[in-house]
Amino acid sequence: MTTVQTSVYEPLTEPKAVSLAVRLGLFRDGAPLACREIGDGNLNLVFHIVDQETKQGVIIKQALPYAKVVGESWPLTLKRAVIESNALRTFASYVPQYVPKVYYSDESLAITVMEDLSRLQIARKGLIEGKTYPLLSQHIGEFVAKTAFYTSDFGMNQQEKKKLAQSFVNPELCKITEDLVFTDPFFDHETNNFEDELRPDVEALWRDDRLHLEAAKLKRKFLTEADVLLHGDLHTGSIFVSADETKVIDPEFAFYGPIGFDLGQFFANLLLNALSRSELERQPLFDHIDRTWDVFASVFSNLWRTESVETYAATPGLLEDVLRHAFIDAVGFAGCEVIRRTIGLAHVADLDGIEHKDERLVAKRHALRLGRRLIIERRVFTGTEDFRRLFAETEQ
Repeated sequence: MTTVQTSVYEPLTEPKAVSLAVRLGLFRDGAPLACREIGDGNLNLVFHIVDQETKQGVIIKQALPYAKVVGESWPLTLKRAVIESNALRTFASYVPQYVPKVYYSDESLAITVMEDLSRLQIARKGLIEGKTYPLLSQHIGEFVAKTAFYTSDFGMNQQEKKKLAQSFVNPELCKITEDLVFTDPFFDHETNNFEDELRPDVEALWRDDRLHLEAAKLKRKFLTEADVLLHGDLHTGSIFVSADETKVIDPEFAFYGPIGFDLGQFFANLLLNALSRSELERQPLFDHIDRTWDVFASVFSNLWRTESVETYAATPGLLEDVLRHAFIDAVGFAGCEVIRRTIGLAHVADLDGIEHKDERLVAKRHALRLGRRLIIERRVFTGTEDFRRLFAETEQ
């Protein structure tokens, strides 16, 4: 991968994106190129450039200096493009099969040029359509286990780990998570966004001191525990997938944080999809949660026993303690994500796409009850089967 610094920042247009691709020699001379801006997220421009004859393509992603969901009144650092390209490169050193190839990046223009994944589908969209993706959870479990272990104090020299952590200090993007996931939804904040009919349910959360205490504890973990290099925003909209292939994208929120955070984000977004389905259609989502944790725990444990660099790794009970805390934290983080995706600034199509308003409100009330209890009762979870139990108990 080539990283350079060139000219002063300016947002790309479709013609300028094509010119960049040609200048970089990404296509054959004279190739008939087509370009579309396809970004549907909140923070970036994304250009898909394709040779119309060979169908070969690339993606050019450019960070914007503001959040699209709000506008220029919410400025954002362009350094996140460097964080993203460096995270993809780091992850590729451990799990190259699960991330797109990075061909080029430009720090000044906040650009990353990467592999075209248009052969795949965004997992959220496919799950909403009812697809199951049988290997999704196996792949994500392995992705999280290997990236977590190899970037932890158990998988790499501790001094080198500290240096790597310094390169992923990401205060602006972490601030978004600190506010939108762990704080704003639990208080009467202007960023919150929900239907008027939900106000009594939401105000009950805002008055819930027990919930606030547990959410505060989870926020403190996010703020203080630099366990592993995290993706930082591992939801089903950040995963391209097919029946036999999985690619994790968009790690611009990457930073060193608590080991259970990425797992919790992924669990939560599977639960959000389950909330949009009928009872008979939910089983594949719970199966994915089971499989993700089982694969994560198995792969992480095997690496711990065979490749750990920490002297204490052989101490009986230490691995089990690490896994137990990772799981408990993942449950609580999942609860925060479920609540914030229901009443916070950034929603998900799984819930908002429910066509009939009454059904949508029922699902969202269920989400709020489920999220609350995931946070409060996380320590009583003994395994992933408890997600099914709590889901059923909060459905009434």
